[in-house]
Amino acid sequence: MSCLAAYAYLLLISLIFPHVFADNAAGDSPHRRFEYKYSFKGPHLTQSDGRIPFWIHTGNAIPSSDQIRITPSLRSQKGSVWTKTPVSFEHWEAEVAFRVSGRGRMGADGLAIWFTAGQGLEGHVYGAADQWNGVGIFFDSFDNDGKKNNPAVLVVGNNGKLIFDHQNDGTTQSLGTCLRDFRNKPYPVRAKITYYQKTLSVFINNGFTPDKDDYEFCTRVENMIIPDTGYFGISAATGGLADDHDVLSFLLFRLTEPGQNLPPPEKEIPKEEKDKYQEEFENFQQELDKRKEEFQKEHPDVQEQLIEDLFESVNDREIRQVFEGQNRIHLEIKQLNRQLAMILDEQRRYVSVITEEISKRSSQAQSGQAPSHEMETITNTQQEVLRNLNEVRNSLSGSLKQLAVGQQQGSAGGLGSYETVQHFNDIKEHLHVVKRSIEHIIQKNNPAEKVKCPELPPLPTCLSTTHFVIFIVVQSLLFFGYVMYK
Repeated sequence: MSCLAAYAYLLLISLIFPHVFADNAAGDSPHRRFEYKYSFKGPHLTQSDGRIPFWIHTGNAIPSSDQIRITPSLRSQKGSVWTKTPVSFEHWEAEVAFRVSGRGRMGADGLAIWFTAGQGLEGHVYGAADQWNGVGIFFDSFDNDGKKNNPAVLVVGNNGKLIFDHQNDGTTQSLGTCLRDFRNKPYPVRAKITYYQKTLSVFINNGFTPDKDDYEFCTRVENMIIPDTGYFGISAATGGLADDHDVLSFLLFRLTEPGQNLPPPEKEIPKEEKDKYQEEFENFQQELDKRKEEFQKEHPDVQEQLIEDLFESVNDREIRQVFEGQNRIHLEIKQLNRQLAMILDEQRRYVSVITEEISKRSSQAQSGQAPSHEMETITNTQQEVLRNLNEVRNSLSGSLKQLAVGQQQGSAGGLGSYETVQHFNDIKEHLHVVKRSIEHIIQKNNPAEKVKCPELPPLPTCLSTTHFVIFIVVQSLLFFGYVMYK
């Protein structure tokens, strides 16, 4: 049994995995509108003072320009981020992108996404307060109850009176759950949480693909009542084990039933708040102008640089791309030139060997001597091969010179590459003709002394037929056992 058969079987096994499709609700889709005041996303996520616009962070949370590290991979850490202003949408949808990564085989404790009537800034439920009034979507990575049902995603509701059941990982209080491994994935894990017509749905992107819309259905809770007004938050905590809990983005959308119009954006912001923002902007503009004047007075020799000079124009970008393309073509042609020099050396060695063979055959007057026209054919073929090689080398040299003077977008380099391919095909054909002619002459003149190339040793087999059959049986049992376990 060869290696190829074993590898083919392994490939077939690796491709047979079940795929779970997202469960879409029937009926027309609701209208969505992005709400920037309740969202964040990098880059430039934080302000100069380290704060997040429209959000507050507490505990060990570390905001940066492209993400928020809710907790670092240190023991006994807690952190959270919450919206500053309450949300009063009847229907909404939140999309959260996050990473949970650590060195250990197991992680702790997990991450939670909240919608509660009050801000649970600190507490022992994934870094947030217990006895909340609202709903929490928990991404639990530590198996407290020892039932090997983690990592898992749980939806837990609370009316402000229940105490979270830590010993059982909240399974006794969960309204919906699904098993999903969200640790150490190559791409960010994404969670889509939709609350529409008193139904909470959770969809998960498992982080194995860069496709942001590749969601799988996780769980759904119907007839769920949550507060009319509340705060969104994200929290995380670590214990004896620790993971990095990083949130890359939180995007909130307001949903409206089909046939209903969204309220105008200008009606969402009160006039007093708009006047306040306008006053802050004018004060900032005046302060900026004042500082510019002071800087010019203190540095009269420094000329003001135009903002356009700090960015690359369209023409500059096109010229840079042309030069980069010509540089790559130049490097490829230099590599071909080096390979061609090696071929020329090898060809000269073949010509010298054939010339010696022809002179030796011509000095001998034996029966069955090779006809003169065969020798002439070999000589002409070799001369043609050398001529083609010289043409290829001249073509490459011309292409290098044309690239050096910077002709438009490396067109000469493309022509040289095409001619190189044609010449190499001709060289390959002529070399086969020379090889067949030499073998024919040797077999005809010295039938008893045939020169044979050394035979390649047989390829060793990876495993015997018995071992391969045992491997198939064990692999199949493991595969079907894994499927049944999942």
